Amino acid sequence: MLELSPSGGSVKGTKSFHVDEAVIAQFPPGATFISADIFGSSAWTTTARIAIELADGRTQKYYYKCASGDDGRATIDGEFGAMVELHKTLPSFVARPVASGHFRTGTTDTYYFFCDFVDLKKQIPEPHRLCKNLAELHRRSISPTGQFGFHVRTFNGRTAQAIEWSGSWASFFTQMMSHVMSLDLENNGYWAELDAIEQKTLAVVVSRLLGVLETGGRSVKPCLLHGNLWEGNTGTSYDTGDVYIYDGASFYGHNEMEIGDWRCPYNKIHAKIYTKTYLRHYGMSEPVEEWDDRNRLYSVYYNIIYSVNHKGQGSNVRQM
Repeated sequence: MLELSPSGGSVKGTKSFHVDEAVIAQFPPGATFISADIFGSSAWTTTARIAIELADGRTQKYYYKCASGDDGRATIDGEFGAMVELHKTLPSFVARPVASGHFRTGTTDTYYFFCDFVDLKKQIPEPHRLCKNLAELHRRSISPTGQFGFHVRTFNGRTAQAIEWSGSWASFFTQMMSHVMSLDLENNGYWAELDAIEQKTLAVVVSRLLGVLETGGRSVKPCLLHGNLWEGNTGTSYDTGDVYIYDGASFYGHNEMEIGDWRCPYNKIHAKIYTKTYLRHYGMSEPVEEWDDRNRLYSVYYNIIYSVNHKGQGSNVRQM
């Protein structure tokens, strides 16, 4: 049976993953559907690989991701917005986002996006290739408002980030940190000693360590961050050996928060070679002698998110 889509594309063959007509409508004009199959894994979404034949006879593959309901919409909108911004800034580092949209099946709304498919090896990324590109992403990026934040809410795992625009990095980070602390309390319960430390961190430590970055003639450039750069969100091309990043949780902030995420024990790229290589390409912010303290503070943000994302197993943050 042959079905025609509004874009002029056609459907043929058997698929192991259902592709809705709304998705088919966004294929290039004259394209013919070949196949779709469940591909990869994601904790919060459904993922698939789609193959089509273009009008000129070439085969094009896409990586497709979808989720349902209000939470699914927010997650998909955030990730697609992040990947568009990342690709626009450094196309060689990110697969090309193609389209996003939604469709309804019965009473269920499903939200999706798809991008070019790149065949990737799941391995620990080579430090120089990863860090050189990451530093270049930070150098090239320009905040559209000149401030810290993002135009759409992004998610680190299943945790929404508080990334409303702010002109001050210290204020912006306080906003982010306070938000995840509240979520951790909600998910993992109250602990008086932890709460006291958190309140002191917000009131004293953040302003002391981050406020100084914006005084005495110093400033912080709002750089485009990936936002959740653990090894599971990287891949190495089988064809070229190039490193790619995906599953962005982006916002404009202090350059990848001076790589605090790589200090966390759950991250397999916490080996010192990665941080040292990145800093060789980008350098530490002034005051350099306070970098380690800033790095520790930034890592706390990611440890708390880890605790929130693993509800019921939130001991990670409480053993710091």
